[in-house]
Amino acid sequence: MAQVKLLGFWYSPFTHRVEWALKIKGVEYEYIEEDRNNKSSFLLESNPIHKKVPVLIHNGKPICESMVILEYIDETFEGPSILPKDPYDRALARFWAKFLDEKVPAVVSTFLRVGEEREKGKEDVCEMLKVVDNELKDKKFFVGDKFGFVDMAANLIGLWLGIFQEASGVVLATSENFPNFCAWRDEYINCSQVKEYLPPRREDLPAFFQARVQLAAVSASTKK
Repeated sequence: MAQVKLLGFWYSPFTHRVEWALKIKGVEYEYIEEDRNNKSSFLLESNPIHKKVPVLIHNGKPICESMVILEYIDETFEGPSILPKDPYDRALARFWAKFLDEKVPAVVSTFLRVGEEREKGKEDVCEMLKVVDNELKDKKFFVGDKFGFVDMAANLIGLWLGIFQEASGVVLATSENFPNFCAWRDEYINCSQVKEYLPPRREDLPAFFQARVQLAAVSASTKK
């Protein structure tokens, strides 16, 4: 059997995307938890350019970046398709996945920064949510009629956004201002494929991110 390892952080939505894909495909793998503050030589050697998780090791060869890894898993292993089979739907899925992935810095700035960075992040996230809210009108999934590639990419807004809001007290998405998105999010969280593969220690996530928010606030105050 091919040897598969995954280097990640337990609290990382990007690591979770990859775990999701591996589990849906039924791939056995070894999970290796990394320390954000003391990254292993294995991680640094496997991803010398970005020095970040997740990294998938397959037959001794590293693959980096979560969305690249998802496509690799889909093309390499048997099991349910992650990307749509139809070429147009596949292109559409890649478009929306890229759109969502590019908004990650705004989400981070909104909840893990303070001052002007936070305010700018709020504006960017709300603009993103407007676009997403319009796209998701009368839709259960982003592309097609089943859970797939974009829905995995959307875990940052489908699951982690709510956790960030709880941890920081900053609430941007409500059913009043983004009804289609919130209806999709509620369906998303209760989807069998989401519930079955929720991240480990999910109950610890709000407290974990709350500590990071508080640390960011203290760090910003000491720089004044």
